[in-house]
Amino acid sequence: MTDPECKSTVTESSKGPEEEDVPPASPDVHFEPIIKLDEVEVKTFEEDEDVLFKMRAKLFRFDKPLKEWKERGTGDVRFLQHKETKKHNCAGVNTYLNFASSNDLSVIDIVTFTPEMQLSPNVGSDRSWVWNVAADISDGESKPETLAIRFANTENAQIFKEKFLEAQKINSDLAKKGHEVKEKDAKNEKNEDKDPE
Repeated sequence: MTDPECKSTVTESSKGPEEEDVPPASPDVHFEPIIKLDEVEVKTFEEDEDVLFKMRAKLFRFDKPLKEWKERGTGDVRFLQHKETKKHNCAGVNTYLNFASSNDLSVIDIVTFTPEMQLSPNVGSDRSWVWNVAADISDGESKPETLAIRFANTENAQIFKEKFLEAQKINSDLAKKGHEVKEKDAKNEKNEDKDPE
């Protein structure tokens, strides 16, 4: 009978120089490509935009005929704001939600914030929000949709709500300024027509 405590174990330090584990030499193989491709500059059309908010989430849409939620995708929800339109105080809404898929980085949905959009808590979940959009064209045709977004935890959902309301206020303020600028320009145009030089 052998005593189990007397067994000798071989460790890295107890191996001799000829016993050391040497990885097999891998050949340095290099193949020249058959076709040479030039580097192409890819435009995302987000180069002129600032990211105001970015967080991981899952987007859903409500399928009314089936009366169930359908998953649109998982990815980063981002609030983007165009630099130039803000600088020129142009009319129009320029802060929007951009939801890109994590699998292929394709844009799943783009939602422009309007004052009519109201976030409401999703029934039975403290980490998701629901809102309605008047015209969603992600399926090819423009139609009203009910969308929901779910986050990993309650804190992230609350941060999203705060940023959503901030973006909505930014757009509302920009729309008011744009409307005021248009009215002022219209008055100046009328005054120029009345006072010929």
